[in-house]
Amino acid sequence: MGAAHADDSKTLYFYNWTEYVPPGLLEQFTKETGIKVIYSTYESNETMYAKLKTYKDGAYDLVVPSTYFVDKMRKEGMIQKIDKTQLSNFKNLDPEMLNKPFDPNNDYSIPYIWGATAIGVNSDEIDPKTVTSWADLWKPEYKSSLLLTDDAREVFQIALRKLGYSGNTTNPKEIEAAYNELKKLMPNVAAFNSDNPANPYMEGEVNLGMVWNGSAYVARQGWNAAGSDLAKRRRYLLDGQPVHSV
Repeated sequence: MGAAHADDSKTLYFYNWTEYVPPGLLEQFTKETGIKVIYSTYESNETMYAKLKTYKDGAYDLVVPSTYFVDKMRKEGMIQKIDKTQLSNFKNLDPEMLNKPFDPNNDYSIPYIWGATAIGVNSDEIDPKTVTSWADLWKPEYKSSLLLTDDAREVFQIALRKLGYSGNTTNPKEIEAAYNELKKLMPNVAAFNSDNPANPYMEGEVNLGMVWNGSAYVARQGWNAAGSDLAKRRRYLLDGQPVHSV
């Protein structure tokens, strides 16, 4: 998604989520094109949005907001239209991911990554069979044991689902009810982490909570690489999970 900077054709200012692009890929891009990449990262949409708001004329050429922030930012004039005639592979994108209500005709954004949010379980401490839904995170025995992503929308979704509401509701009463439900959850929360949510599980800092499917995979790979039997004794399960996309 274009954010409006680019008066220097030999430098690309790129603002992205952490761990979304291998450093070697940026180096390869520079070698092939001669364009230097100034790469910065953020941990949440809110952080990205707040930073961009401080720059009147824009500070980045490319940013990677989640879908619902594309809608917000295009309506506020924070992003520029994309010239899709310059994108030779646009025709190869999955039609199911295109022309969504947050950006009709994909005038301002191009699908990049999507994934699911899972429940992470440390099976050394918790029997995975006892965790079957998001509602289980509210159990009092999990005091100071949970990790939540640092993403207000996702966190609200798990409370809404617990209450039987749509994760996309705009009903003020349902949202207020979810807020009150989340206040009840706070004694169980040990950390908020969207920078690298796999690490607290791997380090034993938390035993249960939210984790992105990609981070779950990274954690499994990390345990395998360490030659530990931790990989055999921990698992992640999905439960009517929110879907995230950028």
